[in-house]
Amino acid sequence: MPLRPEGIAMPFSPRFPGRCRLLAALVALCLSTAVQAQQAQPAQQAAAPAGLRFADYLDAVERYSPLLGSEQQNVASAQAGIGIAGLRPDPQLSVGASREQVRTGQPRPTTRNYQISVELETGGKRAARIQAARSQVRLAQAGVEGLRTQLFSEAAQDFTQACRDSRALERRQQTLKALTDVVQANEVRRRAGDIGGVELLQSRVERDRFQAEVAQARADAQTSRLALAVPLGRRLGEVFTADTLQCEFQSQDASVNAEDAEALVARALEVRSDVRAAQAALEHARDSAGVVQANRWVNPTVAVGVAAIPATGGGEGQDASGRSRTLSVSVSMPLPLSRLDRGDLLQAEAAVTQAMLALQQAQNKAEADVRSARFRFLAARENLEHYREGVLRDAQRVLDGIRLSYRQGQASLLELLAAQRAADDAYLGSLEAETDLAKATVELQLSLGHRPAL
Repeated sequence: MPLRPEGIAMPFSPRFPGRCRLLAALVALCLSTAVQAQQAQPAQQAAAPAGLRFADYLDAVERYSPLLGSEQQNVASAQAGIGIAGLRPDPQLSVGASREQVRTGQPRPTTRNYQISVELETGGKRAARIQAARSQVRLAQAGVEGLRTQLFSEAAQDFTQACRDSRALERRQQTLKALTDVVQANEVRRRAGDIGGVELLQSRVERDRFQAEVAQARADAQTSRLALAVPLGRRLGEVFTADTLQCEFQSQDASVNAEDAEALVARALEVRSDVRAAQAALEHARDSAGVVQANRWVNPTVAVGVAAIPATGGGEGQDASGRSRTLSVSVSMPLPLSRLDRGDLLQAEAAVTQAMLALQQAQNKAEADVRSARFRFLAARENLEHYREGVLRDAQRVLDGIRLSYRQGQASLLELLAAQRAADDAYLGSLEAETDLAKATVELQLSLGHRPAL
């Protein structure tokens, strides 16, 4: 309830009744202005929110993030690897020439040889390579999802912290305005002889000291706002035109109340990005082991050749011969002596075992994350309700009462300053609790594999 300046008794000297009434009115007007400024804050918060929304900021992070764009190139590279894996060995063309010399020393016509050889893949090598390449694509896609989850988590932390610092700055500015009004009222009272110079100096010291806190709060708000540009890879003003942030969060996740922890864990194991990445890594390790197994099969090489011998005229002591062609077919097979060593198989089996253990670790971590995130969410929500239902209201009532008593001369300046600091601490504690609840909500949503929403 706003304080009214009417009917306020101040301990002024009875020799100047008209002057006392004027001073009382001035003091009451200054203090009531400060009260109305702080009481207008809930009405401003209840107004229609405007500014940069959290959902729009996440969309921009997903669109402009250089890290996410770089990670998506791995998917394009892995998709190109499918075509590479499907390539067959290139045929080889061999061209040769030979010429025979007889005992007379006269050369015979040159024989030309043409041969094409093709290596035949056995053991399903090509199919195994294609399957491994496709699992590599799924692994790259899981990596993109994992990085997107990490970016969303960091972006939510930055956005909620920027909101917290911005609102803390507003509160400190309002308190500074209230302290300035107290100083102005005390200057009037000092000239009237109602208070001594020590009380006026004390109010000035408190105001000047609080100016340093306002400057620090302003620096914190500016720093946290600059941090919002880091995930975007560009300035915030290049993407958004809004100068303010929409900080009215709806941090109530109905799924926490509707389902127990076991159901939440089961859902998380199906959709979490880190679990999917571990599953994709296990599939790729198994497919890579299949490639190693297929490569142990030897590949025969089939060669088809033609030898062309031109006709020769019979010289002295030689018989004439006509042109001839010779067709040859050959099959070569490497001797698989190197296959006696099973080192490549052991390495592939070890990679599969490691992937299985990594998947088990990811599942255990997912379960722990969901349970701990649920606990933190419930605790943060209870803490915020405690502030909203009791602490804030009581602290404001105490401050209003001390202000009224100070205006009536029944409370000292120290009591007023102590009540002001207590009310500010209560508000900042409530603001911190609201920020913690927003962060806990995002953490819970990400632990369940959901897109953050506030």
